[in-house]
Amino acid sequence: MKQVTLGLVGVGRIGVMHAKNISALNQALNPEGVQIQLKLTDVAKEHARSVAAEFEAEFVGSVAELISSGVDGLVIATGTATHPDLIRTGVDAGIPVFCEKPVAVNVAQSLPVLEHIREKGGTVQIGHQRRFDAGYLEAKRAYEAGELGWIHSVRALTCDMTPPPVQFLATSGGLFRDCSVHDFDILRWLTGKEIVEVYAKGSNNGDPAIGEVGDVDTALAVVTFDDGTVGTVSASRYNGAGHDVRLELQGSDGSVMVGMDEQMAVRSAEQGVAFPSGISHQTFAERFDQAYRSEMAAFVELVLGERKNPCTPEDAVAASKVADAAQESLETGVPVRVAP
Repeated sequence: MKQVTLGLVGVGRIGVMHAKNISALNQALNPEGVQIQLKLTDVAKEHARSVAAEFEAEFVGSVAELISSGVDGLVIATGTATHPDLIRTGVDAGIPVFCEKPVAVNVAQSLPVLEHIREKGGTVQIGHQRRFDAGYLEAKRAYEAGELGWIHSVRALTCDMTPPPVQFLATSGGLFRDCSVHDFDILRWLTGKEIVEVYAKGSNNGDPAIGEVGDVDTALAVVTFDDGTVGTVSASRYNGAGHDVRLELQGSDGSVMVGMDEQMAVRSAEQGVAFPSGISHQTFAERFDQAYRSEMAAFVELVLGERKNPCTPEDAVAASKVADAAQESLETGVPVRVAP
Protein backbone atom coordinates (compact mmCIF):
# COMPACT_ATOMS: atom_id res chain seq x y z
CA MET A 1 0.00 0.00 0.00
CA LYS A 2 1.24 3.49 -0.89
CA GLN A 3 1.61 5.93 2.01
CA VAL A 4 1.16 9.68 1.44
CA THR A 5 1.68 12.21 4.23
CA LEU A 6 0.17 15.65 3.66
CA GLY A 7 1.02 18.70 5.72
CA LEU A 8 -1.78 21.27 6.11
CA VAL A 9 -1.00 24.86 7.07
CA GLY A 10 -3.98 26.86 8.29
CA VAL A 11 -7.19 25.49 9.81
CA GLY A 12 -9.63 28.35 9.42
CA ARG A 13 -12.93 27.72 7.64
CA ILE A 14 -11.47 26.43 4.39
CA GLY A 15 -8.57 24.69 6.15
CA VAL A 16 -11.00 22.68 8.28
CA MET A 17 -12.84 21.72 5.10
CA HIS A 18 -9.58 20.49 3.55
CA ALA A 19 -8.75 18.55 6.72
CA LYS A 20 -12.13 16.86 6.51
CA ASN A 21 -11.70 16.04 2.82
CA ILE A 22 -8.16 14.73 3.28
CA SER A 23 -9.36 12.50 6.09
CA ALA A 24 -12.18 11.19 3.89
CA LEU A 25 -9.68 10.28 1.15
CA ASN A 26 -8.64 7.23 3.14
CA GLN A 27 -12.00 5.69 2.34
CA ALA A 28 -12.14 7.01 -1.23
CA LEU A 29 -8.63 5.93 -2.19
CA ASN A 30 -8.25 2.69 -0.23
CA PRO A 31 -9.45 0.62 -3.20
CA GLU A 32 -6.48 2.16 -5.03
CA GLY A 33 -4.12 1.07 -2.26
CA VAL A 34 -3.31 4.56 -0.96
CA GLN A 35 -3.16 5.47 2.74
CA ILE A 36 -3.24 9.18 3.66
CA GLN A 37 -1.70 10.57 6.83
CA LEU A 38 -2.42 14.19 7.80
CA LYS A 39 -0.26 16.56 9.83
CA LEU A 40 -1.39 20.12 10.45
CA THR A 41 -0.32 23.38 12.02
CA ASP A 42 -1.75 26.84 12.67
CA VAL A 43 -0.73 29.88 14.70
CA ALA A 44 -3.96 29.34 16.69
CA LYS A 45 -2.47 26.28 18.37
CA GLU A 46 -5.33 25.24 20.64
CA HIS A 47 -7.81 25.39 17.80
CA ALA A 48 -5.41 23.44 15.60
CA ARG A 49 -5.04 20.77 18.26
CA SER A 50 -8.80 20.33 18.43
CA VAL A 51 -9.05 20.07 14.65
CA ALA A 52 -6.25 17.50 14.63
CA ALA A 53 -8.06 15.43 17.25
CA GLU A 54 -11.33 15.60 15.31
CA PHE A 55 -9.77 14.24 12.12
CA GLU A 56 -7.21 11.88 13.69
CA ALA A 57 -4.36 14.04 12.41
CA GLU A 58 -1.05 14.95 14.04
CA PHE A 59 -0.66 18.48 15.37
CA VAL A 60 2.73 20.08 14.68
CA GLY A 61 3.92 23.29 16.33
CA SER A 62 5.23 25.21 13.30
CA VAL A 63 5.66 25.18 9.55
CA ALA A 64 9.36 24.46 9.90
CA GLU A 65 8.62 21.50 12.15
CA LEU A 66 5.96 20.32 9.73
CA ILE A 67 8.43 20.29 6.84
CA SER A 68 11.25 18.68 8.83
CA SER A 69 8.91 15.97 10.14
CA GLY A 70 8.69 14.55 6.64
CA VAL A 71 5.67 15.29 4.43
CA ASP A 72 5.09 14.32 0.81
CA GLY A 73 2.97 17.35 -0.04
CA LEU A 74 2.10 20.72 1.48
CA VAL A 75 -1.45 22.13 1.54
CA ILE A 76 -1.69 25.90 2.12
CA ALA A 77 -5.00 27.24 3.45
CA THR A 78 -3.83 30.43 5.16
CA GLY A 79 -4.44 34.11 4.41
CA THR A 80 -3.45 35.38 0.97
CA ALA A 81 -0.56 37.51 2.22
CA THR A 82 1.21 34.40 3.53
CA HIS A 83 0.96 32.41 0.28
CA PRO A 84 4.23 33.52 -1.39
CA ASP A 85 6.51 32.59 1.51
CA LEU A 86 4.73 29.30 2.16
CA ILE A 87 4.84 28.34 -1.53
CA ARG A 88 8.57 29.04 -1.55
CA THR A 89 9.00 26.95 1.61
CA GLY A 90 7.33 23.94 0.04
CA VAL A 91 9.13 24.33 -3.28
CA ASP A 92 12.51 24.70 -1.51
CA ALA A 93 11.77 21.50 0.40
CA GLY A 94 11.32 19.72 -2.92
CA ILE A 95 7.71 18.65 -2.34
CA PRO A 96 4.54 19.33 -4.36
CA VAL A 97 2.42 22.20 -3.04
CA PHE A 98 -1.31 22.82 -3.11
CA CYS A 99 -2.26 26.45 -2.42
CA GLU A 100 -5.65 28.08 -2.26
CA LYS A 101 -6.03 30.88 -4.79
CA PRO A 102 -4.51 33.35 -5.38
CA VAL A 103 -0.73 32.98 -5.60
CA ALA A 104 -0.29 36.39 -3.95
CA VAL A 105 -2.23 39.54 -3.10
CA ASN A 106 -1.77 40.89 -6.63
CA VAL A 107 -0.14 40.00 -9.94
CA ALA A 108 2.97 42.09 -9.26
CA GLN A 109 3.68 40.07 -6.10
CA SER A 110 2.86 36.81 -7.88
CA LEU A 111 5.45 37.12 -10.65
CA PRO A 112 8.54 36.65 -8.41
CA VAL A 113 6.85 33.56 -6.96
CA LEU A 114 6.35 32.12 -10.45
CA GLU A 115 10.01 32.76 -11.21
CA HIS A 116 11.08 31.01 -8.00
CA ILE A 117 8.92 27.98 -8.84
CA ARG A 118 10.46 27.78 -12.32
CA GLU A 119 14.03 28.16 -11.05
CA LYS A 120 13.54 25.38 -8.51
CA GLY A 121 11.55 23.13 -10.82
CA GLY A 122 8.72 23.12 -8.30
CA THR A 123 5.21 21.71 -8.64
CA VAL A 124 2.39 23.92 -7.34
CA GLN A 125 -1.33 23.28 -7.83
CA ILE A 126 -3.60 26.28 -7.23
CA GLY A 127 -7.07 25.77 -5.80
CA HIS A 128 -9.57 26.68 -8.50
CA GLN A 129 -12.06 23.97 -7.56
CA ARG A 130 -14.60 24.67 -10.29
CA ARG A 131 -12.37 22.78 -12.72
CA PHE A 132 -13.48 19.63 -10.87
CA ASP A 133 -17.21 20.36 -10.79
CA ALA A 134 -19.30 17.91 -12.81
CA GLY A 135 -21.35 20.63 -14.50
CA TYR A 136 -18.34 22.60 -15.74
CA LEU A 137 -16.66 19.38 -16.88
CA GLU A 138 -19.73 18.44 -18.92
CA ALA A 139 -19.97 21.92 -20.45
CA LYS A 140 -16.31 21.72 -21.44
CA ARG A 141 -16.86 18.27 -22.97
CA ALA A 142 -19.89 19.45 -24.95
CA TYR A 143 -18.06 22.52 -26.23
CA GLU A 144 -14.91 20.63 -27.22
CA ALA A 145 -17.01 17.93 -28.90
CA GLY A 146 -18.56 20.56 -31.14
CA GLU A 147 -22.07 20.02 -29.83
CA LEU A 148 -22.62 23.75 -29.28
CA GLY A 149 -21.17 24.93 -32.56
CA TRP A 150 -19.36 28.24 -32.28
CA ILE A 151 -20.00 30.26 -29.13
CA HIS A 152 -21.68 33.63 -29.62
CA SER A 153 -22.39 34.55 -25.97
CA VAL A 154 -21.10 33.64 -22.52
CA ARG A 155 -22.78 34.54 -19.22
CA ALA A 156 -21.24 33.73 -15.85
CA LEU A 157 -22.34 34.72 -12.38
CA THR A 158 -21.29 34.17 -8.79
CA CYS A 159 -23.55 35.46 -6.02
CA ASP A 160 -23.05 34.95 -2.30
CA MET A 161 -26.13 34.73 -0.10
CA THR A 162 -24.60 37.11 2.47
CA PRO A 163 -21.36 39.11 2.44
CA PRO A 164 -18.27 38.06 4.38
CA PRO A 165 -17.07 40.28 7.26
CA VAL A 166 -16.11 43.81 6.25
CA GLN A 167 -12.71 43.20 7.84
CA PHE A 168 -12.09 40.52 5.22
CA LEU A 169 -13.31 42.72 2.37
CA ALA A 170 -10.91 45.47 3.44
CA THR A 171 -7.99 43.24 2.43
CA SER A 172 -9.57 41.04 -0.27
CA GLY A 173 -8.56 43.23 -3.20
CA GLY A 174 -12.12 43.81 -4.34
CA LEU A 175 -15.10 41.80 -5.59
CA PHE A 176 -13.52 40.91 -8.93
CA ARG A 177 -10.27 39.65 -7.38
CA ASP A 178 -11.92 37.85 -4.49
CA CYS A 179 -14.98 36.38 -6.19
CA SER A 180 -15.14 36.77 -9.98
CA VAL A 181 -11.58 35.49 -10.42
CA HIS A 182 -13.15 32.00 -10.27
CA ASP A 183 -15.33 32.89 -13.27
CA PHE A 184 -12.39 34.37 -15.18
CA ASP A 185 -10.39 31.19 -14.56
CA ILE A 186 -13.18 28.84 -15.62
CA LEU A 187 -13.88 30.82 -18.80
CA ARG A 188 -10.23 30.52 -19.88
CA TRP A 189 -10.10 26.83 -18.93
CA LEU A 190 -13.39 25.87 -20.54
CA THR A 191 -13.14 27.78 -23.82
CA GLY A 192 -9.38 27.75 -24.34
CA LYS A 193 -9.67 31.46 -25.21
CA GLU A 194 -7.95 34.42 -23.59
CA ILE A 195 -9.88 37.41 -22.27
CA VAL A 196 -8.24 40.49 -23.79
CA GLU A 197 -10.46 43.37 -22.61
CA VAL A 198 -12.77 44.12 -19.69
CA TYR A 199 -15.30 46.88 -19.04
CA ALA A 200 -16.73 46.92 -15.51
CA LYS A 201 -19.39 48.70 -13.50
CA GLY A 202 -20.40 48.28 -9.86
CA SER A 203 -22.82 49.44 -7.20
CA ASN A 204 -23.29 49.62 -3.43
CA ASN A 205 -26.83 49.26 -2.12
CA GLY A 206 -26.07 47.11 0.93
CA ASP A 207 -23.88 47.84 3.93
CA PRO A 208 -22.24 51.27 3.46
CA ALA A 209 -19.18 49.91 5.26
CA ILE A 210 -18.36 47.85 2.15
CA GLY A 211 -18.01 51.03 0.14
CA GLU A 212 -16.03 52.65 2.93
CA VAL A 213 -13.31 50.00 2.59
CA GLY A 214 -13.16 50.57 -1.16
CA ASP A 215 -15.25 47.65 -2.43
CA VAL A 216 -18.63 47.24 -4.15
CA ASP A 217 -21.30 44.71 -3.25
CA THR A 218 -22.46 44.09 -6.84
CA ALA A 219 -20.53 44.25 -10.11
CA LEU A 220 -20.78 43.40 -13.80
CA ALA A 221 -17.94 42.99 -16.29
CA VAL A 222 -18.32 42.81 -20.05
CA VAL A 223 -15.45 40.66 -21.34
CA THR A 224 -14.07 40.31 -24.85
CA PHE A 225 -12.18 37.17 -25.87
CA ASP A 226 -9.24 37.02 -28.28
CA ASP A 227 -11.51 35.85 -31.14
CA GLY A 228 -14.04 38.64 -30.58
CA THR A 229 -16.56 36.57 -28.61
CA VAL A 230 -18.26 38.60 -25.89
CA GLY A 231 -19.54 37.64 -22.48
CA THR A 232 -20.58 38.94 -19.09
CA VAL A 233 -19.35 38.11 -15.60
CA SER A 234 -21.52 39.31 -12.71
CA ALA A 235 -21.18 39.02 -8.95
CA SER A 236 -23.01 40.07 -5.81
CA ARG A 237 -22.59 39.82 -2.04
CA TYR A 238 -26.36 40.03 -1.37
CA ASN A 239 -28.25 37.20 -3.05
CA GLY A 240 -30.84 36.36 -0.41
CA ALA A 241 -32.26 33.47 -2.47
CA GLY A 242 -29.06 31.50 -1.83
CA HIS A 243 -25.55 30.92 -3.13
CA ASP A 244 -25.88 31.11 -6.90
CA VAL A 245 -23.13 30.06 -9.30
CA ARG A 246 -24.01 29.53 -12.96
CA LEU A 247 -22.46 29.60 -16.41
CA GLU A 248 -24.35 29.79 -19.70
CA LEU A 249 -22.74 29.01 -23.04
CA GLN A 250 -24.83 29.90 -26.08
CA GLY A 251 -23.66 28.52 -29.38
CA SER A 252 -24.67 28.41 -33.02
CA ASP A 253 -25.89 24.81 -32.61
CA GLY A 254 -26.84 24.54 -28.94
CA SER A 255 -26.67 25.97 -25.44
CA VAL A 256 -25.82 24.60 -22.00
CA MET A 257 -26.09 25.99 -18.49
CA VAL A 258 -23.98 24.95 -15.52
CA GLY A 259 -25.77 25.16 -12.17
CA MET A 260 -29.30 24.63 -13.47
CA ASP A 261 -30.37 22.00 -10.94
CA GLU A 262 -33.01 21.53 -8.26
CA GLN A 263 -30.97 23.65 -5.84
CA MET A 264 -30.39 26.68 -8.04
CA ALA A 265 -31.23 29.88 -6.20
CA VAL A 266 -34.03 31.15 -8.45
CA ARG A 267 -37.73 30.43 -8.99
CA SER A 268 -39.76 30.45 -12.17
CA ALA A 269 -42.31 33.22 -12.75
CA GLU A 270 -44.18 31.04 -15.26
CA GLN A 271 -47.49 29.38 -14.30
CA GLY A 272 -47.37 25.68 -13.57
CA VAL A 273 -43.57 25.48 -13.43
CA ALA A 274 -42.39 23.95 -10.16
CA PHE A 275 -38.70 23.73 -11.08
CA PRO A 276 -36.51 24.16 -9.14
CA SER A 277 -38.11 22.64 -6.07
CA GLY A 278 -35.07 21.95 -3.88
CA ILE A 279 -33.56 24.02 -1.08
CA SER A 280 -30.93 26.37 -2.49
CA HIS A 281 -27.29 26.16 -1.52
CA GLN A 282 -26.33 28.50 1.30
CA THR A 283 -22.55 28.73 0.77
CA PHE A 284 -19.81 27.89 -1.73
CA ALA A 285 -18.74 24.95 0.44
CA GLU A 286 -22.07 23.19 -0.16
CA ARG A 287 -22.28 24.14 -3.83
CA PHE A 288 -18.82 22.74 -4.57
CA ASP A 289 -18.53 20.01 -1.92
CA GLN A 290 -17.75 17.23 -4.40
CA ALA A 291 -15.50 19.47 -6.47
CA TYR A 292 -13.36 20.23 -3.42
CA ARG A 293 -13.11 16.51 -2.66
CA SER A 294 -12.09 15.72 -6.24
CA GLU A 295 -9.59 18.58 -6.21
CA MET A 296 -7.78 17.15 -3.17
CA ALA A 297 -7.83 13.64 -4.64
CA ALA A 298 -6.19 15.14 -7.74
CA PHE A 299 -3.47 16.67 -5.57
CA VAL A 300 -2.71 13.26 -4.08
CA GLU A 301 -2.41 11.88 -7.61
CA LEU A 302 -0.07 14.78 -8.42
CA VAL A 303 2.05 13.94 -5.35
CA LEU A 304 2.21 10.34 -6.52
CA GLY A 305 3.24 11.43 -10.02
CA GLU A 306 0.10 9.91 -11.53
CA ARG A 307 -1.32 13.01 -13.26
CA LYS A 308 -0.40 16.37 -14.72
CA ASN A 309 -0.93 19.57 -12.74
CA PRO A 310 -4.66 20.44 -13.15
CA CYS A 311 -4.22 24.14 -12.30
CA THR A 312 -0.78 25.71 -12.56
CA PRO A 313 0.34 28.97 -10.91
CA GLU A 314 0.54 30.45 -14.42
CA ASP A 315 -3.16 29.61 -14.90
CA ALA A 316 -4.03 31.32 -11.64
CA VAL A 317 -2.02 34.45 -12.42
CA ALA A 318 -3.63 34.69 -15.88
CA ALA A 319 -7.06 34.77 -14.21
CA SER A 320 -5.78 37.32 -11.69
CA LYS A 321 -4.63 39.57 -14.54
CA VAL A 322 -8.20 39.65 -15.83
CA ALA A 323 -9.46 40.44 -12.32
CA ASP A 324 -6.91 43.26 -12.05
CA ALA A 325 -8.11 44.70 -15.34
CA ALA A 326 -11.73 44.48 -14.17
CA GLN A 327 -10.87 46.26 -10.94
CA GLU A 328 -9.03 48.98 -12.85
CA SER A 329 -12.00 49.43 -15.19
CA LEU A 330 -14.33 49.65 -12.21
CA GLU A 331 -12.21 52.44 -10.74
CA THR A 332 -11.59 54.36 -13.97
CA GLY A 333 -14.89 53.85 -15.77
CA VAL A 334 -13.26 52.89 -19.07
CA PRO A 335 -12.51 49.55 -20.81
CA VAL A 336 -9.11 48.09 -19.88
CA ARG A 337 -6.93 45.78 -21.95
CA VAL A 338 -5.69 42.72 -20.11
CA ALA A 339 -1.92 42.57 -19.72
CA PRO A 340 -0.47 39.81 -21.95
